[in-house]
Amino acid sequence: MSNPTAAMLVIGDEILSGRTRDSNAHHLAKELTIAGVTLAEVRMIADDHAVIVDAVNTLRATYDHLFTSGGIGPTHDDITADAVAAAFGVAIGVRDDAAALLSAHYERTGREFNEARQRMARIPDTATLIDNPVSIAPGFTLGNVHVMAGVPNVFEAMLASVLPGIKGGDPLLSQSLRVKRGEGDVAAPFGALAAEYPDLSMGSYPFQQNGVMGTNLVVRGTDPARLNEAMTRLAALFA
Repeated sequence: MSNPTAAMLVIGDEILSGRTRDSNAHHLAKELTIAGVTLAEVRMIADDHAVIVDAVNTLRATYDHLFTSGGIGPTHDDITADAVAAAFGVAIGVRDDAAALLSAHYERTGREFNEARQRMARIPDTATLIDNPVSIAPGFTLGNVHVMAGVPNVFEAMLASVLPGIKGGDPLLSQSLRVKRGEGDVAAPFGALAAEYPDLSMGSYPFQQNGVMGTNLVVRGTDPARLNEAMTRLAALFA
């Protein structure tokens, strides 16, 4: 049986403008690989309600899981929670459990739990909260959609809370061979080998370092024996 699949929505004008560099997709890809979940698609979209609704509905219907980052903070342009609620056709409002967490947090830190901060307690009906040990404001899971913060250390903490509840498959294993040949020189034999192993993923990645040019040949798969067999064949090709 193939591994479950996932997609990611990176939401935020600041990402698309280049003001902020996204690192969450990279982190998610690494963690899902370990968990045996195939990250098949990543989209970056603006803070646009209609665009978010459409993307959420498309991706949640296509993949087993959808992870989002960004747009659940206290400001007017944090619209992800509302858009996800609209995508599912459910109501959204301040939830008592989320409000209690935030109220206690701000009381401890001596800050006011004002109207802006109360926005972070707005959770769609029937959603379950995602724990946030870093800054308390929770994310949430609704159906197969996991809605998390955009701040990298908060996103990573939320993801750590979510992953234990996701049933994955076999971890994706990877081995590589570094050859001092250009892609054009290795393409034909490497492609022929890949055709013999349709259950494995093979990719070539050129490099140039300290005046040396070559190609990293990478083989990925979930079956260690098949992976080792393919790597032995690959090493023999370019011995």
